[in-house]
Amino acid sequence: MTTVCIALGSNLGDRLANLEAAIARLAPAVAVTARSAVYETAPMYVTDQPAFLNMAVRGETDLAPEPLLAHLKGIEAALGRRDGGVRFGPREVDLDILLYGDAVSRAAALEIPHPRMAERAFVLRPLADVAAEVRHPVLGRTIAELLAEVPGADTVVRLG
Repeated sequence: MTTVCIALGSNLGDRLANLEAAIARLAPAVAVTARSAVYETAPMYVTDQPAFLNMAVRGETDLAPEPLLAHLKGIEAALGRRDGGVRFGPREVDLDILLYGDAVSRAAALEIPHPRMAERAFVLRPLADVAAEVRHPVLGRTIAELLAEVPGADTVVRLG
């Protein structure tokens, strides 16, 4: 079994229900062992769209990275996400592999660890809830340390 960390986001429809549905569909391929709080964040890159709800989960899987990615893409499609939309645009659900054990891979279809996670407060804040002590396998710093350094961390608002 490999420990994985997955980011979840939604800014269309019932955002919270979309996140819950995505988590429910992870099983049995991913056994979720920890869930972050839910955070509301302003969109990044394409700003003319609704606010996102973001969270992260930590889990265990027997799937290799590429089959895990295919599983996540299947969940996205089942929950209404369509290919061909605006990059970084609005979506019912978005699932990204952030960490896959301590693997480092730069394949064309999948980069592990996620190549932009260290610049995204909306990813690091929930990830720190479930993996604060985990070291980024390329940068060598913990998720908590990366969160402390990222601009905008104070704009990620915890719900509830």
